[in-house]
Amino acid sequence: MKISPVRKYLREDRLPTIFCPGCGVGMIINATITALDQLRIDINKTVMVSGIGCAGRIPGYIKVDSLHATHGRAIAFATGIKLANPELNVIVFTGDGDTGAIGISHFVHAARRNIDIKVICVNNLNYALTGGQFSPTTPKGAWTYTSPYGNIEGFFDLCELAVTAGASYVARWTVREIFSLVRSIKKAMKKKGFCFIEVVSPCPTNFGRRNRMETSQELIRFFKEREISVKDAQRLSREQIRGKLIIGEFIDRDLPEYTETYKELILVSQKRFREPEKPGLAWIELEIRY
Repeated sequence: MKISPVRKYLREDRLPTIFCPGCGVGMIINATITALDQLRIDINKTVMVSGIGCAGRIPGYIKVDSLHATHGRAIAFATGIKLANPELNVIVFTGDGDTGAIGISHFVHAARRNIDIKVICVNNLNYALTGGQFSPTTPKGAWTYTSPYGNIEGFFDLCELAVTAGASYVARWTVREIFSLVRSIKKAMKKKGFCFIEVVSPCPTNFGRRNRMETSQELIRFFKEREISVKDAQRLSREQIRGKLIIGEFIDRDLPEYTETYKELILVSQKRFREPEKPGLAWIELEIRY
């Protein structure tokens, strides 16, 4: 019998997973370890960090060193790991609530610093693990446990925020575009800097059930009907893209990476300690990243 090439990366003693039937997390795990396998990434030099939520369980099923952080703090812990040992490949698995609500300050400032960590945000459009409350990315009008008459808040675009904050690479896919997701993860792993990949994933148990889409197939069809590419969206007005799900690569650029700049700062500080000089303002730089 043919053995899947990703099987060697899994902690088989912990299978089956705890994820609900129809959840897209399994496909995201597969895409991630497929990308690592194709790039021949050294697993012994890879660390996975996660917060609280459905996505927070992912590292527990993969044979890598991992850290399960507190709610909203996964990116902060990952920043510390990367600064302590810049040679490590640091991957963060987080959810839409973990990233867009309680952890949003860590998300913004990690992107601003452009530190070399890779964030894969599993967006299932609600706080699925805790019962299905609405999250910052819940679509307007959607029913959840805490919006029984429909969500009145607008969809929060995490990708646009990452671009504005200063990330090197930003992309969004649904689990339907699995090959595009694998290519994006590979591109992010090879890139120096903060990389953010949002993956819109079906949640039949909570979001789907409350919105009359009780199977993964119905939710994926819901995504497909609303998808529009980044290039097409750029040609349309805000009103024309209202209610659409924009997918694709938002930004791919080369910017100074934080751990390398930090290393240079240490060398400069050591030199100045040995050879004191008067402080000046020549080093101050104002930069706007577009």
